[in-house]
Formats: sequence, C-alpha cells, structure tokens
Amino acid sequence: MGLPTPFASMMSAMHRPVYESRLRELVRRIIPHLQAEDRVLDVGCGNGTLGKALMDSPGCPQGVRVEGLERVVRGREPIPVHAYDGKTMPFHAAAYDVVIVADVLHHEEQPDRLIAECARVSRRLVVIKDHQIKGLLAQQRVSFMDWAANAPYGVPCLYRYLTPQEWSATLARHDLRVVERLDRMNLYPPGVNAVFGGNLQFMAVARVPAAGETPSRTGDGRGDGRAQA
Repeated sequence: MGLPTPFASMMSAMHRPVYESRLRELVRRIIPHLQAEDRVLDVGCGNGTLGKALMDSPGCPQGVRVEGLERVVRGREPIPVHAYDGKTMPFHAAAYDVVIVADVLHHEEQPDRLIAECARVSRRLVVIKDHQIKGLLAQQRVSFMDWAANAPYGVPCLYRYLTPQEWSATLARHDLRVVERLDRMNLYPPGVNAVFGGNLQFMAVARVPAAGETPSRTGDGRGDGRAQA
C-alpha cells in the first residue's frame, strides 16, 4: 500500500532533483562502456527514463538501442518494454550485448537468480548498480533512503543490502569479470550525497565470460579491470 496521495505527491516532488542527479550520473558512468549498434536491456526499467536518457546522451555510440524489462508494463514508456514473470526472462542466451540492473537487486527475494538471468541473456556486459553497507549507521541510512524513494509508489522494501565483501563474493559466484567497480559514488546533489551517497552506493561493470573461457580464479569480484574507491 502506498502513502496517502497528498503526502506521496509531496515526497515525489522532493525526490525529483535527487532522481535527476542520479540519472545524469548513471548515464555518465554507463555510456563509456557502450559500443556502436549495442542492444541493451534495462532490467526493472520502471518508466524507461534511464534507457531514453542513455540513447539521448550526446556521447551515446551510434545505433545503440535500449529496451526494458518489467513484471508489469505501465504503458507509454519512451522505450520498448517487455513483460516477464519475475523468474525467467523471455529471451534466448546472449540476446543482448549489455544488461543493466540498476537499484533492483535489493528488492528481489532471490537476487542470485536474477543476476544469473542477466548473465545468461547478455553477450558482453552486465552493469549492476545498487546499495551497500559501508560506514557509520550505513544500514539505517540506506533503509531510510530506500523507504523514502519507494514509499510514494507503494513499492515494498526488503531492507537487505550487501557489504563490499559480499558484492565481491556475488560477482565471483557468477563468474562476472569486473571491468570497472565503484565502491563510492557522487550520485546525488552535494547535501544529500553526503548522507545517502558516497560509500552507500555500489556499481560494477562486469564482463560475461565467452563460451569455453576458463573460469576466473581470482575469487574476489574485482576481476581483470580497474576498481575505484
């Protein structure tokens, strides 16, 4: 159940500049990893604004196409959106060049199943953006932020977030080879970012191993790319 309409509208309006800042930073971070003619899937795309922002970015390579995936298609999204049952994506293996799952995994009852599906349908990269527990009162700060962002829309929160070490283990468990990892992000306007951004934000751009490629032996989820603190 969502919040009463007037309160929900007020919270949504207050959250708008925060969301717009987040959108700009995600586009800035993702665009360098896209290639011309890439077919991209945004899992849990919501209203499709991230996909549209990527394609509208001046830095977007030519011919990039972004599609979305949602359990419930809202309608009138600015990108094509596919419906699915929340378990198995309706695509064959390696159907997309890049799969993005942004601030979705912490809402999933079985996040490992979703990561496995993302890796299955991606030919080259899986981009994970989520939260993490790192720093003073991290659990409390992330939980409040999560509630404030989702309560106006009636989206339930599980309040389960990984530590940096757990993210490393998760990436290694799925044999995702890290190309770029961020354990700190300036995602929001400065005042908000000081409390709810920084160490509480996690992002990894990870390469999907080619068929027949030897499994990674690193086991640390940092792979063959560059990690940033």
